[in-house]
Amino acid sequence: MRLAYRGEHYHGWQTQPGAVTVQEVIEEALTRVLRTPMKITGAGRTDAGVNARMMTAHFDMPGPLDITPERLVGALNALTGRDIAVYEIYPVDSALHARFSATSRTYHYYAVEGNSPFLYPLSWKAPAGLDYELMNRAAAILLETDDFTSFAKLHTDAKTNICRVTHAAWHPVEIPGIEGKAMVFIITADRFLRNMVRAVVGTLVEVGRGKLSVEGFADIIARRDRCAAGTSMPPQALYLWDITY
Repeated sequence: MRLAYRGEHYHGWQTQPGAVTVQEVIEEALTRVLRTPMKITGAGRTDAGVNARMMTAHFDMPGPLDITPERLVGALNALTGRDIAVYEIYPVDSALHARFSATSRTYHYYAVEGNSPFLYPLSWKAPAGLDYELMNRAAAILLETDDFTSFAKLHTDAKTNICRVTHAAWHPVEIPGIEGKAMVFIITADRFLRNMVRAVVGTLVEVGRGKLSVEGFADIIARRDRCAAGTSMPPQALYLWDITY
């Protein structure tokens, strides 16, 4: 299943007690259409308020579908609402796993200077004068880093904080009709920890504001202490952008 969603009204992807999540909404719709209890497994676990331009998920059927994939897509979209869009459903080998078979994931974080009635609340209102060149010098250190404990949410069930980042940089982006500079932080890795991207961006912003040196950024990584890193950035500007298999 290939889908996208706007995370503003959801408490993240993963089903959890007492909260509305994207996974829960899709499972309920799938169960209703197929008339049998259904569970899905996503490629990742986005946090509350985080968006996904592209999420993949898989589900196992006990037998053949009695509905075409195209009709199933239409039925699900009629039930999930405007915040969730299912694009495609297709059969795959039973060995393929939406989460564990993925080889990389890419996130985008959008920052726009000035007021933007068109992008709010889907971007971060950045202050003028951030030094993006300096931020990119610090971001380059992430490519040489393996332990991301300093950017990991505390007290999670993650067995390891080891990740392999293959791209991390700020890029200018042109958005028609938008006044002021617009930038996007793009980061690709084999896996991500909970809150990792927002913590990385928050710490890079400290570098861009001149409150933290590039050397200080490297020291934070070496300390392996989440309390040493910057604040977690607002979730609405973060997008799970791509997944490769």
